[in-house]
Parts: sequence; C-alpha cells; structure tokens
Amino acid sequence: MKRIIITVLLLCSVMGVEAAKSSRRAMLFTPEMVKSAKERIKSDAEYAEAWEQLREKADKVVGGKNLRELEYLAVAYLMTGEERYADGARNMMLNAVKAESWGNAEMMARRPSWRSELEMAHRSFSIAVTFDAIYNHLTAAERKEIAKGMYRLAIEPMWGDWLLEPTRIHSLNSMGHNWWTSCTCMAGMLALSMRNELPEIADETQYMTDVLPEWFDFGGDVLQRKPKTMDSDGGMYESLNYANFGVQEALLYLLAWKNVYPENPAAEIPHLKLLPDYFLSVCYPRTGMLYNLNFGDSHKNVSAESCLLLLYALGIQSDDMLWYFKQVEMGQHRDGYFLNRPMGFMFTPDLKRAPEVPSMPKSKLFTDFGWATMRSSWQKDATMLAVKSGFTWNHAHADANSFILYHKGIDIIKDAGNSWYAHPDYRGYFFQSEAHNVILFNGKGQSRKQQYQGAPQRGYLHHLLDGGSIRYLLADGTGPYSDNLSRNFRHFLWLDDVILIVDDLQSHEAGEWEWLWHPGGEAKKIGYDLHITNGDAAVAIRPIFPRPLAYSNFVHDYPEDMWWEKIEATEESVTKTETYYSFHLPGKFERVKGLTAIFLKDSPEDKHLPQIERLEGKNYVGIRMRHEGKITDLYINQLADGRLMHMNSWIEVDGWTTDAYMFALRYNEGEEAADAEEMMVCYGSALRRGEKSYFSSLAKQFVISRVEGDKHEVVIDGQSRINARLLCEKRPSKLIVNGKETTPNIESKQLIIRCEAKGKRLGY
Repeated sequence: MKRIIITVLLLCSVMGVEAAKSSRRAMLFTPEMVKSAKERIKSDAEYAEAWEQLREKADKVVGGKNLRELEYLAVAYLMTGEERYADGARNMMLNAVKAESWGNAEMMARRPSWRSELEMAHRSFSIAVTFDAIYNHLTAAERKEIAKGMYRLAIEPMWGDWLLEPTRIHSLNSMGHNWWTSCTCMAGMLALSMRNELPEIADETQYMTDVLPEWFDFGGDVLQRKPKTMDSDGGMYESLNYANFGVQEALLYLLAWKNVYPENPAAEIPHLKLLPDYFLSVCYPRTGMLYNLNFGDSHKNVSAESCLLLLYALGIQSDDMLWYFKQVEMGQHRDGYFLNRPMGFMFTPDLKRAPEVPSMPKSKLFTDFGWATMRSSWQKDATMLAVKSGFTWNHAHADANSFILYHKGIDIIKDAGNSWYAHPDYRGYFFQSEAHNVILFNGKGQSRKQQYQGAPQRGYLHHLLDGGSIRYLLADGTGPYSDNLSRNFRHFLWLDDVILIVDDLQSHEAGEWEWLWHPGGEAKKIGYDLHITNGDAAVAIRPIFPRPLAYSNFVHDYPEDMWWEKIEATEESVTKTETYYSFHLPGKFERVKGLTAIFLKDSPEDKHLPQIERLEGKNYVGIRMRHEGKITDLYINQLADGRLMHMNSWIEVDGWTTDAYMFALRYNEGEEAADAEEMMVCYGSALRRGEKSYFSSLAKQFVISRVEGDKHEVVIDGQSRINARLLCEKRPSKLIVNGKETTPNIESKQLIIRCEAKGKRLGY
C-alpha cells in the first residue's frame, strides 16, 4: 500500500512539472513562431537557405565559448529538438557563471565605479533568450545555478548602477541615451527569463516595466544642455545607429514582457507608432545595399531593420515596413537582424505584400532634433538631400547646417563619417566641423568644447516646403557658432536639377570665410566649377556670390575671386587619407551673402548644364537661370537680413515690389515673368507688380504656388495662423493646400488661403 502511494505521489509530481513546463510562456521565440518557421522553410527557398546558414553556424558554435553566439544554439534547438545544441548552450552558461566578475576594468576604475557596461548587456541578452529557449532541458539545479550566477554577474550590477536605490549612480540626464535602455532592459530580460528561479525580484521587474516610458518621454534639461531623448515625430538625436540600438533594447524588453504577462500589459508608449516613419524617412534606397543617413556616429550601411522587426512583432505594422525589410542586404552591418541570424530568422515576416515603393511623403522635417530629408522620388538611385542643424553633444557631431547629397545611388557630397572613438582623429577631426559640409570663420567652426559640454545654443531647421519641382528648407546654425557669428543661416532651394544654397552670414568682427566640400567621388576643378564623379553619379558645384571660383589655376590673376584649397584628412576606415576642398573668399568681411549652385548631372559626360546669369542691383542680388526652355528668376533682398528693425525691407527689382527675403519665378522661354505659373516667396508679406498683387499676407510667410492646367497647388508655412491671398485669374477645378484638396475661395481674382496650426503643423 505504501509503495502504491509513493508511486502515485511521484506520478503527480511529474505531472505537475510537465504542467508547469507547458504553461511557461516564452519571451521571444514562442512555440507559434517556431511552428511558423518550420512551415515556411518548406515553401520559401530564401528562408530555407537562411536556415541552412544559421544551422551551419550553430554547428560551429557548439563547444565554443562566445556567449554572444548562444542565440544560434537556442534557435537550432527549438527548430530541431536536437539535444546537442541545448547541451552546448547549457555548458556555456554553466561555465560563464563561474566567473568572479563581468565588470570592465576601465569602467571599474571610474569614480564611482561603473560595475556594468554594454558588453555585459549584450551577454545578458544572449543568455536570457537561450535560457528561456532550453528551459525544459535544464534541471532545476542547473536553472538555479545559472540564475544565481546571472543575478550576481549582471542583474544586480546593471539594475544597481542604472535603476535601483540605494546604489544607482546614473540618471537620464547624464547617461540616459542608448546605455540606459541597454543596461536596464537587458537586466530585465534576464529577470524575465529567470522569473521562476528569482521570484524575489518580481517587484523590481514590475518597476522596470513601469518606468521604461520615462526614457522615451525624457524632455532634456537646461543646466547640462541635454537634448530630449526622442523627437516628437519619431527618431533620436544621437544618430541612426544609436537610435536604432537604444530603441531596440527597449523593444526587446517590451516584447518579452508582453509575451510573458499578456494579462498585465505595460503602459502604452505612443512614441512607438512614430518610429517607422522616422526610420523610413532617413533611408536612401539604391541599387545594392540600403544606405541610411550617417549624421553623427553612424555609418551609411547601418540600417534599422532590428527596430522595425520588433515593432512589427508588437503589432505596429505597415506594408511600407515590409518594403524596408526587402531593401536590407544580409550582412550589410555588424549588428543587423538579418534572415540568416537568429532574431532575423524568427522575426522577419513574409514580404510578399511589400510594395514597389513606400507610400511615404518625399520630404520630412524632424523639428525637435533638427534633421530633414527631401527626395526626388522613392525609386532606387533617385536624388535625396539631407540637412542637419540641431544638437551637438556626445554622438551628435559639430555639424550645424551641414548636409549630405545622394544622387544616382551615391552620397556624392558626403559626410566624412566617424572612426573608433579611441582613435585620435575621432575627437580631433571626425567629430568636428572640419569633417562636414559647413562654413568656417577665421579657420574655425563650432567650438571644440561642444563635444563634451554641448553647444550653448542649438541649431534649428524651419519651414520645409515641398512643391514638387520646387523644394525649400531654412537651416539656422547661428547658436552653435554664436561665439563668432551673429547670423549663420543657410537656405536650400531645390529647383528640378539644381540645388541653390544661400548663405546669410554675419560675424562679430570682420574676418575670413571659407566653404567646405567633402566629395563622395573623384573631384576635379574645371573652370568655375568643382566636378565630382563616382560611377554614373556626378554633380558640379559652382559658387556665384559673393564671388565665383577663380577661373584658372593662376589664382593670382583673379585676386578678387575665390581660391580653393585641397586638404588631406583621415578617411573613415582610418587606413588611408582622402581629400576635401575648401573655397576661400579673399579679404576680410563682416557680412556675406553666399549663393552656390549644385548641378545634378545626368551622367559624368553631361555638359548640358543650366545657363546662369548673375543679377545685381540696388539692395538685391540674384540669378537668371535658363535650362530646357524654362527660365527661373531668383532675387535675394539685401535689406531683409536683419539690418533693419522697424523699417520693413521693401525693394524694387525688375518691376516687382516686395519685402520678401527672396522670391523666385519660373516661366517658359518666350513668356513674361509676370505670367509665371510657379512662384516661391521666402519670408515675405507681399509680392506686387504695378497694381496687381501676386501674394499678400499680414505677416511674412513662406509659400510655393504652382498652377498646372486647371490645378492649383499651394504649400505655405510661417505663422500659427495665416490669412493669405494669391493671384488667381482663372478659377481652378482642383485646389490642393498643404497636401489636402479643398474648395477654392476666390474674391476679386484673389485666392484666399486660411490656415491655423494643428499641433506643430499648419493645416488647411
């Protein structure tokens, strides 16, 4: 009888264990995902090939010591059930927890000591997902041994440094960027995976979940000049590289929490829904691997598929995200979630619904941290202009008013990039203004102290207008240069195949000015232009005002024109050097108006460039540009640059009367400028010709107006409330204002436009 009772008790015990096993919820690699992956291998050849590559890698990892490769064993075990993968993972983890410490000697030497760092977080993630995957293969004693070891080696040091009292040493103000999410969230991943073995830290895990939204919502501070973490339109000021990494770490934890505790959802983070638009807006599709903006400490090969895959798994989904996944090449950067790697293999969705091009706008402004992109189309190898004027600190370089130009698949005017942080040229060159396409005054850009201390005042981008054939953006880099400059404005006016850059500059005292250009190909000075060529991509850079480049190499024969200098600098790989150019304005000046044209060439052999005539008169400068039967007149008002206070900046030019900072008219050869059907007014309240009013607004606005047949398109920005009027001699059948179709309201041949701010944007 006693034996029967014991047998029954043992059977009940085993049944209880099996029930516990079956009820345990997986953090990331759920049974449903594993089942789906097994089915997909049968019908998707690319997926099946990726699986073979992944399994081959797992076979090599068995018996190894690299904890960062544990995920391969986890996925291989779940997919095959072969115990050799689980045995290999178990042995690596049991051996790992024998370590005395995972602390980094350099970090430990700081005062107070930093007991945790990124490598600890990386190892923690690998162990957390692998422990979770092979949980049922481990004995209770092994689980306990690994859990206790990981609490000592990683959970306590990371949460102790970054999250919990009474040992916390970091704050969101000091290190609240990618390190904070990595260290706290990867400790959280360990805690979730070992929740049965470490029930005593359940409250701390809940606290971790509760405070995570604070990282996304951190608004910056004044005393340390610390930027807010996230732009209100998505994204992060540090760079694409660190935005992707920092957000990825948070998403991993949020997804794990959702899978483990579906009945106890984490607090909603509205910002997550904005992230896909950010990551797509800063990419450049091309033949070959996808490029991405490399402002700051990033590289053009770095992509954001890891964040987007996790967002997709969390339910934030769109077909545009599928398009993005298709653009990324396997292995194009170090830490990607590629199809032949564990996370990419498990989380990449079926891409059959991916559209040919995304349904995104072609222009995007991130006001809070000062990035903007404008592109000719979403097709591969199109033209994209990216501009930055925002924060300088940490991973955000001293690059106020800098830009990158992509054309025919190449960053033809590029950013110099970055290097490993320990390299002397990282701080001495790559971070500094000299490595970017900016203007120097007396040989200086932003103060070199700004890398560590931040800029006293940040830069800004304003008034992005996309009118199709006309695009405009205003960059204000005065703040970061304010020790030397009182005006540092850069206007970008993109007209079909020409990008005009207007630089409005003023210094505290007269000095020397120079313009920097970093070519993304072979550069050669020919006549008045600097030509840059790389494969099929080619542009020509032509300074127009205040002076052209000296026509020949005999610079001394052109003493009033700009002279050029070739400067050798370390290339991003730090294995060789490369050349960038500086255009110097001879003499010393306090006020400068610079106008430079960048011609987007169809091919390196293209010599059919627009013809440009300089215009100059009383209180204005400008150009008349002729190309392919079209004329563009651009006038820049010399009185509208801040020199007048209470007197408005009225000028008379070629029959026009205006107070605009600048205005442009586009019309066909043989027609009159008065009949122009395309018009751009930059910072103006009126544009008149005789008794006829072409544009009127009580406050100065930025506007693009285009009439094509019976369709009238208007893009307008400026004040929070706008009441403007545009000449309209023929009633349009279709009126589009700021991207929205609306009913025309016309009085006395004047189209009435009324807008008011909705949030940060103007809505009609």
